[in-house]
Amino acid sequence: MRKRTILSFAMLTSAFYVQAQDVEQAVKATDAEQYEKAKGILKSIIQSKPSNGKATFLLGNVYLKQNIADSAKIYFQRGLSTSEGAKFNNIGLAQMDLDADNKAAAQAKFDLVTKDMKKKDIEEYVYIARAYMNSDKPDYKKAIEVLTKAKAINPTDAQVQLALGDAYYGDKNQNEAYVAYRNAYQADSSLLRAKMQLGVLLKGAKAFNEAVKAYNEVIAINPNYGPVYRELAETYYLWGNTDLKNYNENIQKALGFYEKYMSLTDYSISSRMRHADFLIIAKDYKALEAEANKMKELDGINPRIFRYLGYSAYENGNYDAALKALQDYISNPETKKIAMDYLYLGKTKLKKGVSADGKTIDNALLAAATEDLKKAAEMDNALSKEFNETGKAYFGQKLYGVAAKFFELAMANQDSKTAMEDSLYYAICIITENRNKDAKTIDRVAMDKADKALDFVISRNADYPESYFYKGRIYNMLENDEAMATNYQKYIDLTLAKGEAEAAKNKTKLIESYNNMAAHFANFDKTKAKELLSKTLELNPADSYALEAMKLLK
Repeated sequence: MRKRTILSFAMLTSAFYVQAQDVEQAVKATDAEQYEKAKGILKSIIQSKPSNGKATFLLGNVYLKQNIADSAKIYFQRGLSTSEGAKFNNIGLAQMDLDADNKAAAQAKFDLVTKDMKKKDIEEYVYIARAYMNSDKPDYKKAIEVLTKAKAINPTDAQVQLALGDAYYGDKNQNEAYVAYRNAYQADSSLLRAKMQLGVLLKGAKAFNEAVKAYNEVIAINPNYGPVYRELAETYYLWGNTDLKNYNENIQKALGFYEKYMSLTDYSISSRMRHADFLIIAKDYKALEAEANKMKELDGINPRIFRYLGYSAYENGNYDAALKALQDYISNPETKKIAMDYLYLGKTKLKKGVSADGKTIDNALLAAATEDLKKAAEMDNALSKEFNETGKAYFGQKLYGVAAKFFELAMANQDSKTAMEDSLYYAICIITENRNKDAKTIDRVAMDKADKALDFVISRNADYPESYFYKGRIYNMLENDEAMATNYQKYIDLTLAKGEAEAAKNKTKLIESYNNMAAHFANFDKTKAKELLSKTLELNPADSYALEAMKLLK
């Protein structure tokens, strides 16, 4: 009897050890972003031992990483009724509460986890902190607060230090993040993510060459560690956007490293979606379209695929397909809409509503496009660069009314790098659209906006001549002669102060300024008017307006 008992205990201990090893392998697979492999291991553990609540929690977390919330919730709820590690599942459900912006419910669940913790327990704190960081609305300060408790218990624990590094990095405290990542790797040299994150910090500081060296050190230790190739891809992408001379070379390296990352993780739908997101950033729309169509073959019902189909179809010139895909995506109540979705939908409607030669405009589609673009701007004012580039494209086609809509959206972000340019372009568009109208039919509301846009340019650079020239033109069109003359004179003074070369380059605008001011002064100061007309004739002795006006003033 005793022998049988000892044998049973040995078998139980062996099974526990094997299962613990399997959990550790699942954790390592998750860290390596091999999510399908991790899910397979954890499902196997749960099947052999349904009472393992820690495994259900870890499985639910993998589903959350893949943005499959409904499956995550099923496993978390199942884990609550297990006999081992059930409380961990409250952490997963709490993260979902945080995603839903229900902080009170999340805190109640966190309290259930911590109320019976032993004095030396820290694992729960690490997972709670990660729930705060992994939420759709991360709270890094709260994560640091939780991890500080864990650090007080065991300051050298590698997982605590790694999580602290992530929390400080998210909180934009680079120095503390560096210290934490370094401490994590020193405590456990098998923790490659900690070493990799030291390179991520260098990437964030735009020390791209040093970041690549740091990543190569990780590869030297384990060339099959997938996440490091994703970081290399993102680093070369950023490097390419900083070093424009070598943009194509760096982008190709980025795409190559991302393919390497994919080969070392998995080709599941969620991984392919991460790849698709990167292809959007890298602007490789041919590859994006191919990836989207492959995803459609694998999982034709996943609505997010329509986003990728819509973006790629637009960029590849298939506007009918783009419109259908984007409308299918946005009309689905289950999808998470982002600003870029509405930006692409608006741009697609414009392509459908404005003929290639710009001669035919569907005003209904133009109005619908404008609403989509406004929605995009409300969701993310950082899209001002996109609006700027699209506005300039329509400006180049001389579609000033369409271009103005983009510049108006762009200039709403006064902190953007193109804010002055957006405001100037907007004013020029509005002026050009109204220039051939008489005073009664001019769009005075738009002209007032254009005037204020130029005031913004002047507030940023009071010595920029173009601002005053276009303000002069606005007031001339609105028949406000005093303001017209004041602004034209300011333009003349600033331009002439730059020398003869600048004056020669701007001869046409100087002539416009002199002639319009002369017309104003002719009513009450003929000497001044003649003086201004003489200036015009110095620049162009054959100017018909100046010659005719001179005759009338004699």
